[in-house]
Amino acid sequence: QVQLVESGGGLVQAGGSLRLSCAASGRTFSNYAMGWFRQAPGKEREFVAAISWGGSTPYYADSVKGRFTISRDNAKNTVYLQMNSLKPEDTAVYYCAAPRRIYSIALAAGGYDAWGQGTQVTVSS
Repeated sequence: QVQLVESGGGLVQAGGSLRLSCAASGRTFSNYAMGWFRQAPGKEREFVAAISWGGSTPYYADSVKGRFTISRDNAKNTVYLQMNSLKPEDTAVYYCAAPRRIYSIALAAGGYDAWGQGTQVTVSS
C-alpha cells in the first residue's frame, strides 16, 4: 500500500513562492509517474502537474504553466512542486497522487489510486 505525505504548504502573499514536497513509500517509486492536484472550496479537484517516472517529462495545467515546476528525486522517493508568482486563485488544498498503472502518465484524477492527505496553500492579495 503506497503512502504519500505532503509538506510545505502555508500562507504567502501574492507574487510569492512556496515549495511543496511529497514523500512516498510502499511502491517502487521510480516505476511510477506522479501528479499534483488541488481543490479549492466549492470546486472540483483539478489537475496541476504531473511528471514521468524518470523525471524527464513534465506536464502542466495551463493555469500554472510558466509559474510552477514539478520535479522528483527518485533516490529520495520524493516529488516536488515549486510554485512561483503565486496568485490568490492558487489558494487550495494541494494533493500529491500516485497513478494506478506502472509506467503511465495520467492527467485526470481518475487515473490515480493513491492520494496524500493534502496541504493547504493560501495566497493573500
